[in-house]
Amino acid sequence: MTPHTPPVPADAMNDWLGEVDIVPLAMALVQLSGDLSLLDEVGPFIKGPWDHQESVPPELKARIRDRVAAELERLERGGEPRLAVPSAEVVQRMMSTAVGEPVPEEYIPMLLQQMSPENAAAADAAWRAAPRPGAEPPLSAIIVGAGASGLCAAIKLQQAGIPYTVFEKNPEIGGTWYENRYPGCAVDTPNHFYQFSFEPNDDWPHYYSRQRSIYEYLNHCADKYGVRPSIRFNSEVEGAEYDEDAQLWHLTVRENGGEGRRVTANILITAVGQLNRPAIPAIPGLDGFRGTVVHTATWGDDTDLRGKRAALIGTGASAVQVGPGIVDDVASLHVFQRSGSWVVRRSNIDRSVGDAKKRALKSIPFYAPWYRFQLFWGFADGLFPALRIDPDWQGDGRSINAMNERLRQAMLRYIRKELEGRDDLLEKATPTYPPYGKRVLADAGWYKMLRREHVELVNTPIERVEPDAILLKDGRRVELDAIVLATGFQAGRMLWPMEIKGRGGRTIRELWGDSDPRAHLGITVPGFPNLFVLYGPNTNLGHGGSAIFLAECQVRYIMGCLKGMIDRNARAMECRQEAHDAYNERIDAELRQLVWSHPSVNTWYKNASGRIITNQPWRLVDYWTLTREPDFADYRLD
Repeated sequence: MTPHTPPVPADAMNDWLGEVDIVPLAMALVQLSGDLSLLDEVGPFIKGPWDHQESVPPELKARIRDRVAAELERLERGGEPRLAVPSAEVVQRMMSTAVGEPVPEEYIPMLLQQMSPENAAAADAAWRAAPRPGAEPPLSAIIVGAGASGLCAAIKLQQAGIPYTVFEKNPEIGGTWYENRYPGCAVDTPNHFYQFSFEPNDDWPHYYSRQRSIYEYLNHCADKYGVRPSIRFNSEVEGAEYDEDAQLWHLTVRENGGEGRRVTANILITAVGQLNRPAIPAIPGLDGFRGTVVHTATWGDDTDLRGKRAALIGTGASAVQVGPGIVDDVASLHVFQRSGSWVVRRSNIDRSVGDAKKRALKSIPFYAPWYRFQLFWGFADGLFPALRIDPDWQGDGRSINAMNERLRQAMLRYIRKELEGRDDLLEKATPTYPPYGKRVLADAGWYKMLRREHVELVNTPIERVEPDAILLKDGRRVELDAIVLATGFQAGRMLWPMEIKGRGGRTIRELWGDSDPRAHLGITVPGFPNLFVLYGPNTNLGHGGSAIFLAECQVRYIMGCLKGMIDRNARAMECRQEAHDAYNERIDAELRQLVWSHPSVNTWYKNASGRIITNQPWRLVDYWTLTREPDFADYRLD
């Protein structure tokens, strides 16, 4: 780590450090000073990744800040950090101290890579497939989709020297962050975790940044890493067929709405994700509504609900953002729900990132990695024990183990506080299923919105839609000018509407049907050589974490596969059926023990037969380990 110059004058240093989170600052001080006794001093006051801000005594905070200021001054004079590369034992001790509970040693290699962009870059620079003079490139690739996953794949292919083309159906990059532009659209994972490890952004404007900021970040990545010239916009892949004799994929691509043209490559990487095609509910009469009907994923710049009597159908992730986003504009808002959602307050949910925090992330060595580690633990693996069903737990269907019940009680306290004096809302809004049975949502004004005089929460089922109203099953008629559909996506129909044909002309739809996708590690499929799926079956995170983290895991695995093909002079790589089946049997067994399989939980995670098809049953460290490098015994290479 190169020493940084302090960003503020010495006389302002203490005031600046007074605005910086104390625990990552303390961990940075340990590495700057080499003083491990600091861990014993601060450790007793840390009971969790976020339960420390008020518990660390003021005099200890002041001493830590004074010592950090002195260390920064020493570095400015040419000194070096005294513990730049801690031993594995020290790293584990620091991790456990930083989050207030034991962190297993299996996290050490993952976190050493993830916490440092230098380490992440070094891991990606292990090989380059530069062709020999006069020789054809060993492989070529096509990527379908230029969202976060597709951009990650493009960047890594470019760095490895493998020719590629990205086909994107939209006129711009960004995927879901281009398409979803409804009011209030924002990330619900802390931004300093929701970013590429090789391109950390220390200038996020908010802790949970809005759609535009994430879209701009992805554009920055496309430009910085030089992948934009290889992206073909307004180009929709309609189908792909594997040529067994030539060991190539032939794709049909429709550009700018014109005639389809044929393109060819060795490797096909789909990066269209699970949340790609909006799900429109089959409500009788919806097509005949005369007013505005808009899905959150198709919100246009010209969508205008000002002064309208609006309905919001759904209470999931997009609903809890768009509702508060439109409530000030509409004349009335009727929110139609099937069941309440766990919507909770998250630290910094509506706060801007202050200058002091930005300076600390940029300027204090080791501070940013430790801050990111707190986010990793507090919003991902530290929560995982709450997902496992305790068969002896008597939770009456509302909780599944002791930790899950503790979290439920904390969530209930928050909801009761927000809805105090509104017992009518409390009864409707309180979920009856265990926490994390559906994704726990971040409250950016949801409950305050429900309390507004012109807002009504309706849990009576809808009978049908009339030209100017919604008719409820109890006979009540709600007159409306606009309907907002916050009804999610067709997650089960993965890769639809593309027609993808593998060996023998068998299509992916024939294999998967409309609701039973399966893949080895969520990435490869028997019968479909050289096809790699990003954000595929059973790779969704149902409790927390970062989709970008998973994208990096999957892309790293794919790059390992391509390196193996090049090293072995292979033109085709196909997952063995037995490896695929064993993995899917394993994940199904694991998923049966987790909250999403509980009888009280009914979600889009399941298909019609009750199988969970979207979510993975792993901690992030498990999936990172599974995808760290391919096991070529799982594949046939030709």
